[in-house]
Amino acid sequence: MSVSSKKIGIIGCGVMGSALITAVAKVVPGKNIILFDADTAKAASLAEKLGATVAEDCTKAAAAADYLIVAVKPNVISKVISDITTLVPENELPLFVSIAAGVDIERLKKLALIEARFIRLMPNLPATVGEAMIALTCGDDIKAEEVADVKEMLSKAGSVEQVPESLMDCVTGVSGSGPAFGFMFIEALADAAVKLGMPRKQAYIYAAQTLKGAATMVLETGDHPAALKDAVCSPNGTTIAGVAALEECGFRNAVIKAAVAATDRSAELGGRK
Repeated sequence: MSVSSKKIGIIGCGVMGSALITAVAKVVPGKNIILFDADTAKAASLAEKLGATVAEDCTKAAAAADYLIVAVKPNVISKVISDITTLVPENELPLFVSIAAGVDIERLKKLALIEARFIRLMPNLPATVGEAMIALTCGDDIKAEEVADVKEMLSKAGSVEQVPESLMDCVTGVSGSGPAFGFMFIEALADAAVKLGMPRKQAYIYAAQTLKGAATMVLETGDHPAALKDAVCSPNGTTIAGVAALEECGFRNAVIKAAVAATDRSAELGGRK
C-alpha cells in the first residue's frame, strides 16, 4: 500500500512541524492529514492551506493516524506520549515519529504507558524551503516498509538518510545546529562586503549564493572539499591570502568546537551526559 493512502497525523504546528507536514502534503493528500496544536488557530490556518483536518486533541489525532509525527520540544514530549498512551488502546496506536532533540528511543518507550513503536528524526530548519538534511533512526521493531514510508512522505522536505542511533547526537550537532553556523558565516561574509562598500541587500545575496554554490559543488561533484578549495587557491593569489587569515583566526577549530558543543548539549538533554 502506498504511503499516499496512509493517514498522517502531526502534534505540533510550529516552524518545524509546519515545514514537515507541508512537505508531507506534497506526497499525501490533505484529506489524509490530521493536525493538532495547542494553538487551535494555528492548526486551523495550516489545515486550511493543506486541505487537512484538525483534531480536537492529541489523542484524537493519534487514534486517527497510521503515522504520527510528534513535533514538540523535549520538555513537552513526556506529557504528549503519556496522554496518548493512557487514552488510546494499544491496537489503535500509530507509529510515532519523534523529532524531540536528544530524546532517544529507549526513553520514548519508557514514556509510553503501553507498548508503542517509535522512529526518531532529526530534521533541520531548511525543511522550510525543501532543503533539509533529515536523519532517521529506529529499532528492530520497525519494518523496512515503514522506514520506506517515512522516507517517502518526507522526501519533499529534503534529503532523508538512515543512521544508527549512536550518531543522532552528532547529527544534532552537525546538521541540526549547523544551519545557524552557516547563517553566521553568511552574515559575516556580508558584513565584510558592506565594510568594503557593497550595499547591504546585495551583500546578503552575494554571500548566500556563494555558500549555496559551494555546497552544491560538494554534493554534486563528489570531490573532496579540500580539493575544491585548492582549485580556487592560485599561488600567491587572493583566495589563499583569505584562507591563511581564516586559519590564523582558528576558523576550523572554532567550527569543530561549535559542532562538538552542540552535540554534547544534545546528549545532556537526553540524560546521556
